[in-house]
Amino acid sequence: MTLDQFRPVADRLLGPWVSAAQWLGLTPDQVSVVAFGVAVVAAGAFAVADPIFYLFGAICVLLNGWLDLVDGALAREEGIASDGGDFLDHVLDRYADIVIIAGFTAGVGAYALGFLAVTGVLMTSYLGTQIQAVGIGREYGGLLGRADRLALMGVVGVLAAITTAPLVVGLNVVELLLVLLAVVGHLTALQRFRGAWADL
Repeated sequence: MTLDQFRPVADRLLGPWVSAAQWLGLTPDQVSVVAFGVAVVAAGAFAVADPIFYLFGAICVLLNGWLDLVDGALAREEGIASDGGDFLDHVLDRYADIVIIAGFTAGVGAYALGFLAVTGVLMTSYLGTQIQAVGIGREYGGLLGRADRLALMGVVGVLAAITTAPLVVGLNVVELLLVLLAVVGHLTALQRFRGAWADL
């Protein structure tokens, strides 16, 4: 069960954001680029690893996730949804995932955990798009979709602003996030693989 199932609810809340993007003259692709820029800012904030920066990074992560919905809603509203726009969105989403995890990793210096976390996240996303490529349809399900990851990153950013003291087995909240992304990311990828394999 993932937050992606609530996309229809989010779509109903996007109207003012779509209107604002139209008023600013932004195209869906430009919104995608802005969303990625916000992710880069979040990564930089997490790398600083200071309480106020953790909080700022958390806000940026949540904004990145929201703008990732706005670009698609804007494309549908203007009737200009395209394969090119969808492709750009996916590429920038993956780079956003990488830079945000890299920011968290640099902030705590847990590079081995960061490597495992980013590979778990990338494999989850890869399986989703590869399933679509073989004609089964896009797969958002699994234990941890992108919406869930961004929500977790936002919550962890807030918690890290409060404390980065060790919590469990000597790991602080950021390190625990990286462990969770690593373990659950790879499990989600395997879950998606199993489901798709059964449908082939």
